[in-house]
Amino acid sequence: MQAHVTNQLPPADTHKTNIQRSEEGGPFLAPIERPPGLILKIVFFFVRRQFGKVMAPLTVFAARMPAAFGSFYGKVSQLDKKLRLPARTAMIIRERVASINTCLFCMDAARYYAMKQFGDTARFDALEQYQTSPLFTEAERAALDYATELTRDKKVAPETFARLKRHYGEREICDIVWLVASEHIYNLTNIGLNIGSDGLCDVAADAASDDVTKL
Repeated sequence: MQAHVTNQLPPADTHKTNIQRSEEGGPFLAPIERPPGLILKIVFFFVRRQFGKVMAPLTVFAARMPAAFGSFYGKVSQLDKKLRLPARTAMIIRERVASINTCLFCMDAARYYAMKQFGDTARFDALEQYQTSPLFTEAERAALDYATELTRDKKVAPETFARLKRHYGEREICDIVWLVASEHIYNLTNIGLNIGSDGLCDVAADAASDDVTKL
């Protein structure tokens, strides 16, 4: 199988001006720290116990919606476990989409779970250079090109799909489409309510530092 690196797609726009705009003034709606429903109260309890606080998407969005909506959002991550794609590949696709959309909460959350599951974020750090970085396979480059084009242009060129098809079967291609589409649900929910990063990576770093101190 012939290696192919494409330079047709520029890196995601993550300039500081965009990042600052996403966080200016905090969420458009005030957080609800005490939700009315029992299910959400239980969710809030366990999230607060794990992270020391309740994440903004829960307090700003889920707390105002019927419980079924929060349950649906929770099922997205559960469905990812049924994908045939390697978890590492799925994570970098989600991070790529989130970075293009400039969803700071999702970008930080993806890095947090990468740290938790794999122990490092080297591939996340190199994601802007995925077309040339040795940390990525040719198959991953094809998947990231596809995700980039679909996210930015809302369409995919035949040649981009042809490159993807050289590396992945039909089921895996549908996995990739699912990742791009479902990531937009998270991204646009947060962007639409001006929800920025909740500092999950900082929480993880502080916890790791505490563990080292205790040794």
